Amino acid sequence: MFVGRHEEQQALAALVAGVRDGCSGTLVLVGEPGTGKTSLLGRVGDVRVVAIAGAEPEMCLGYAALHRLLRPWLPLLDTLPGPQRDALRTAFGHLGGGPADRYLVGMATLTLLAEASTPEPLICVIDDAQWLDRESADALTFVARRLHAEALGLLFATRPDGLAPLGGLPAITLPGLPGDDARDLLTASVAGHLDDAVAGQLVDGTGGNPLALVELARTLDPGQLAGLVPLPGPLPVGDLLETHFLRELHPLPAPARLLLLLAAAAPPGDPSLLWRAALQLGIAADEADVALSAGILTESLDFRHPLIRAAVYRGADPADRRRVHAALAAVHDPVREPDRHAWHRAQATIGLDEEVAALLERAAERGGHSVRAAFLARAADLTPDPRAQAARLVAAARAHLVLGDPATASRMLDRAEPGLDRPVPRALARQARARAEMYAGRPAPGTLFEAAASIAALDPALSRTMMFEALQAMLISGDQATMGELARTVLASPAYADPFLLGFAARIAGDYRTAVPLLREALAAVDTDDGLPLAVISVLAADDLWDEDAGRLAWRRLESYDRRHGALGSLRTTLAVGVAWELRAGRFDAAEALQEELAELSRVVGQPYCGDAQRIELLAWQGRESAVRALAADATGLDFLVRNSLAVLEISLGHYPAALACVLPSFDWDKPGAATRSLHEIVEAGVRSGDHEVAKAALVRLEDRAPLSGTPWALGLLARCRALLADDADAFYREALDLLGRTTIVTELARTHLLYGEWLRRRRRRADARTQLHLAHDLFTRMGAAAFVSRTRSELLATGEHPRPRHLPFDSDLTPQERQVAGLAAAGATNSEIAARLFLSTSTVEYHLTRIYRKLGITSRRRLAAAL
Repeated sequence: MFVGRHEEQQALAALVAGVRDGCSGTLVLVGEPGTGKTSLLGRVGDVRVVAIAGAEPEMCLGYAALHRLLRPWLPLLDTLPGPQRDALRTAFGHLGGGPADRYLVGMATLTLLAEASTPEPLICVIDDAQWLDRESADALTFVARRLHAEALGLLFATRPDGLAPLGGLPAITLPGLPGDDARDLLTASVAGHLDDAVAGQLVDGTGGNPLALVELARTLDPGQLAGLVPLPGPLPVGDLLETHFLRELHPLPAPARLLLLLAAAAPPGDPSLLWRAALQLGIAADEADVALSAGILTESLDFRHPLIRAAVYRGADPADRRRVHAALAAVHDPVREPDRHAWHRAQATIGLDEEVAALLERAAERGGHSVRAAFLARAADLTPDPRAQAARLVAAARAHLVLGDPATASRMLDRAEPGLDRPVPRALARQARARAEMYAGRPAPGTLFEAAASIAALDPALSRTMMFEALQAMLISGDQATMGELARTVLASPAYADPFLLGFAARIAGDYRTAVPLLREALAAVDTDDGLPLAVISVLAADDLWDEDAGRLAWRRLESYDRRHGALGSLRTTLAVGVAWELRAGRFDAAEALQEELAELSRVVGQPYCGDAQRIELLAWQGRESAVRALAADATGLDFLVRNSLAVLEISLGHYPAALACVLPSFDWDKPGAATRSLHEIVEAGVRSGDHEVAKAALVRLEDRAPLSGTPWALGLLARCRALLADDADAFYREALDLLGRTTIVTELARTHLLYGEWLRRRRRRADARTQLHLAHDLFTRMGAAAFVSRTRSELLATGEHPRPRHLPFDSDLTPQERQVAGLAAAGATNSEIAARLFLSTSTVEYHLTRIYRKLGITSRRRLAAAL
């Protein structure tokens, strides 16, 4: 009997209709136990459905639920792109090696399910999502956030306390049934007479909880329902429902109860394994008849309601639980299923046991990060030796940090502290502490630096990695005191014979001449396979050298690697760096598309957006003053990048003293990347605000560094800054235009045309001024640099010219993602290649291309390049 829930049923019907029509969708049903989530899920009809449910005993077994969901399509694994195929095989234990990349597993799941939905629309139903293992939840949430046009639906049901992994997905909350619907359900569930007053008591006492009402109708005797006998108290609602179900189990014989406990602890949907474990316990098969007759188990040996499974497992005697887990460990192959074997062994163990702890540690190496976190924490609990226990706690804490749980990580590090009496484990703990601080927005470069320095002689490779992290944290946070100490340490130790570390150390120490060849060598040899945080470091090195070629090459190399390997965590940072390069080239549309992808990617992987600085820079170039100032006020840890962007805005508006105030601190600080790149801003703002002394000081530093760099970008800016301080600037401006014209730094080329035009106008060379100003106006207009367009227009008006407003000849109204798809397709990429690059399904790529053709007014792929 199903009563009420009309709005919820309409939402389900809309999801099903959309999937049948070739679209995709996701819906999460949220409610307390017994509110009817499972019953609603059962009303999904008229479409192909595959269903699983989370199982509490499996929560620490990585990808357990995902494996059950994808089992029908595992024969299609070989059709997946290589990295996706290998990730899913690793996740399911078919391949050895370290943990599978969780985002690649998510992408593989999307590809597999999209392929499965091609012949016939498909809806995946996931009940009790609060009990999914973390890896499965992450993979399915990834899929839900990338669905578009696959004829695929995802339908989750979860308790409110299990909603976090599904955060941001469309959700409906199920309260208790309203009064009339609750009475109707109760009346329909009672075989005999139901007294009106009793019905009111039951509805009020259960809050309209449907399961509680149905169970009461089953269990109350006719006298209680008729109002002749008092009702029991308290009525079973929420957690009390579990107690109510446990009372149903008490009359059963002990072997039947043990079989139910085994069914609760075993993987759902695998009766063969259940019976093998039952043999280990000496339980006869006919013991199931009692539970079947009582209506506790269904014919498929599943529980009548998921709450009964939870009640059985939680309410069992601890010794019985250990017996059941020992039986399950015995029937799981330690070679083919090391994680399940080790976990059940651990759950069957009480006290300390190094053998089982070591088994867990070995199994953890193959699992995902949540498996590592759970297995290593349990291994630590079983470990007799304090040192070994501390090492396992630190490793578990590091896994919790990857999962985004710094609070748990910090508690584990606190527990580990007494056993950390050796340098390497202590350094790893310090590194984890620093990463936990980063989550709270408090970079701790000093902690990282101390950790790296403490193990330089013992583990040079690990020390180098930590020193890279420390350097990046320092460059972002601006810890001047530690910077100097880091530079001295790196320059004095052979453990850090790396061109990036040595180059930045020399630069921090004030030796720009030595830093240039080292940083250039490092940029040319960027290695994508060593796991170092190179995206930010490489762009700062390129900025410091004004080396666009090396910087762009390093960025493209890192981006290609991240996309090819599905490294979505590091791709977020790489995309932010790409936005900066596209902005400098004046390709604001491309920069906006990358920002859109970055925002979407951050949402998909459940991590904070990391492109605020680049967003502020784009808005500054677009002249969106109020948005820039609002974002800049909220930005944290990005001071030097934000100040440079604010200086661009102030200069475009003609607010030169304000611009100078933005960038002067970087001159005094001389931070790598920031200070060198702001020298030309200081010269222009200083000259225009009347502070020639500071402008000359910046020019002197520019004259020292630009020739050492020797790039057209550096020398072009040097020539422009000399022009700003020269009486006869004509030759300098022409030199600057010639040099910058050889670069892709179109923003600086346009600004040079503007400055030259302004200088010519002040010299009353109006015709020459118009030429330069028109060139600047065209470049700024094509970019969309609105404030600079306005400033250039004013200069043209002052020459007697009345420029017409200029617009791009064609506005396609493509979304940022459509622009990316169109650009890749025009370059010759296949739909599968586009899907792999942008982490979409091929169905979504096809959908986007259909919309692109319509917007561009074309009918085939061959015409894309011309239309764009």
